[in-house]
Amino acid sequence: MTIHYPNGTKYQPQPAKRTLRTKSSLIKHGGRGMTLEQEINESNQYYLAHEIAVIHKKPTPIQIVKVDYPKRSAAVIREAYFRQASTTDYNGVYRGRYIDFDAKETKEKTRFPLDNFHQHQVEHMRSCLKQGGICFGLIKFVTLDQLYLLKATDLIEYWDAQEDAGGRKSIPLTAFETHAIPIKYSLNPIIAYLDAVDQLI
Repeated sequence: MTIHYPNGTKYQPQPAKRTLRTKSSLIKHGGRGMTLEQEINESNQYYLAHEIAVIHKKPTPIQIVKVDYPKRSAAVIREAYFRQASTTDYNGVYRGRYIDFDAKETKEKTRFPLDNFHQHQVEHMRSCLKQGGICFGLIKFVTLDQLYLLKATDLIEYWDAQEDAGGRKSIPLTAFETHAIPIKYSLNPIIAYLDAVDQLI
């Protein structure tokens, strides 16, 4: 299936990397070998089931252009376009406040490259902050197995500074250790990120 961005460029999915995991590596933490997105989705299900918060992953709007019907019960999408640039991954309500955030992973050990975010995502966060929303990024250093909540205000500060002469194109790990909120894995939920959000409210 061919998918295009709103500007017409072709979407190129990253090939899935197969990694061999031992049983011990799968139970290293509460995530049991899941991706960050899976961990967040499961945590959100826990929060919803226990009436703590209502937070969902936003669907990506796609315009289907070409569909093949080899037989009635087996339609195959051959070409589609993203209707618009996506904003952030998750939004919802917690303690009467609007929550909006994105989740990113990096294999870097000493820095988080800013190009993991897109301009429209940062502008969306900036707009939500102006309306009193709680915005942040959940950033996982995969190799280090460290997860942080990075306030949108801090992300925006680094984002804007990269345009200055000699501006950094990444956020150093030391900045996360100093300014971000570390999140520990647990059993229920796997990622208790709302405990970190409580520190922002």
